[in-house]
Amino acid sequence: MLSSKLLKSSKVFGIRTFATNTKLFINGKFVESKTKDWIEVRNPANQELLTRVPISTQEEMKAAVKAAEDAFPAWRDTSVSNRARIISNYKNLINKNMDKIAAIITEEQGKTLPDAKGDVFRGLEVVEHSCNVASLMMGETVENVSNNVDIYSYIQPLGVCAGITPFNFPAMIPLWMFPLAIACGNTYVLKPSERVPSASMFLVQLAQEAGVPDGVINVIHGSRDAVNFICDDPAIRAISFVGSGEAGNYIHARGTANGKRVQSNMAAKNHATILPDAHKERTLDALTGAAFGASGQRCMALSAAVFVGESKNWIPELVERAKKLKVSGGAVPSTDLGPVISPQAKERIHTLIQKGIDEGAKCILDGRNVQVAPEFAKGNFVGPTILTDVTTDMVCYKEEIFGPVLVCLNVDTLDEAIKLINANPYGNGTAVFTASGAAARKYQREIDVGQVGINLPIPVPLPFFSFTGSRGSFVGAGHFYGKTGVQFYTQIKTITSNWRDDNISTGVSTHMPVLGAGKH
Repeated sequence: MLSSKLLKSSKVFGIRTFATNTKLFINGKFVESKTKDWIEVRNPANQELLTRVPISTQEEMKAAVKAAEDAFPAWRDTSVSNRARIISNYKNLINKNMDKIAAIITEEQGKTLPDAKGDVFRGLEVVEHSCNVASLMMGETVENVSNNVDIYSYIQPLGVCAGITPFNFPAMIPLWMFPLAIACGNTYVLKPSERVPSASMFLVQLAQEAGVPDGVINVIHGSRDAVNFICDDPAIRAISFVGSGEAGNYIHARGTANGKRVQSNMAAKNHATILPDAHKERTLDALTGAAFGASGQRCMALSAAVFVGESKNWIPELVERAKKLKVSGGAVPSTDLGPVISPQAKERIHTLIQKGIDEGAKCILDGRNVQVAPEFAKGNFVGPTILTDVTTDMVCYKEEIFGPVLVCLNVDTLDEAIKLINANPYGNGTAVFTASGAAARKYQREIDVGQVGINLPIPVPLPFFSFTGSRGSFVGAGHFYGKTGVQFYTQIKTITSNWRDDNISTGVSTHMPVLGAGKH
């Protein structure tokens, strides 16, 4: 594994040197931007300057789309078997370089090295699934629907697609997007988060090494102007987005107004429901990991715990587990929580904790003044925090905190828990902890949330299913990866053919053909 010191003292995989500029990737080449506007990327553990990200110019963004347009015809016509082989090569290169990618993620995003490797691995699973693109793109056929008439369908790529990714999963989310899209025969323009660009740049370099032709993948950088460009450019047919609710709804509205397909995975408030008959030790372990892992910066983090009946008596033991978690730099061995992404994020988390207290919640574990090693004194650290006696009208409950903060609510019955959760506007994920099969079945049937875990805290589906967040957590034309992911990146062409083996004319007909009703 590459150490932090090595990463800062040498060129990073042919992409850039730390504390210099991040490049664009256009038509198979890493390109220095001509912009005058840059965004600094700092290590969230110590505020060290790592790189500067360009605000891409209009000309640069147009060049990226033009490269994707030009590459599309040849890539579309590349056999599906050859595309699958290239994706398989890519899978092997990612697996080979997993430690390097994880080191980049830890340096820029802050998560622990084991968690960063998990970030890469969950994206790699989607790449592996994309190797099956030939079977995923099989059409349908019905022979002889009428005399000599057959109907069959093809699944075909759309053209140029684009992705806009968040800071919290620098590898997984890009790998949810462009590998499946290009496996289906599309070309791609990726805009990584301006806070964590380097993992995406390395992943794109590996794709080039795997054999992806020039122009098939292109990378632009920026913030709002780049988002607007992607929403408006007429050559881009589909947009994938993961991020905040405000941004996701904006992209969906603007993109669809311009005739594009859009899929937006957005904000969340994920609830864990704890029944008194659950296995206490396993449940408390699961809650601790799911609430505070990745410093709470997961769209599937369990950020709200609904304790049913006497299970609320377990909260002191939950506090003791959370107190034992180690907060430090992500590359430090045995660290459980790294920093949050920015000083602004830290300040917002602190503010929401205080609002909870001001509104009547009890802060029984306060991580706002967590102690870390002297070398991380400038880092964006927040320790595990637990608020109890929370009610649904409190700001700390209504807003997605996106930090290591667990809000705890109490109800008397399972029915009350289901009602409470269904009243929440978000529907990304939920979990129930119980020893009762009947209770679990009731919960999974009645809960209005797209992804449900039973005695499992973070129910992210494997790639042969799809990521199915719902309600306020998702808007768009189709979910990420799996069958619906293929459907999002493709279109169906249906052919109705009539091949006769005689020369007999059936005469002119001006009425609507009724196939299957006789000879036509």
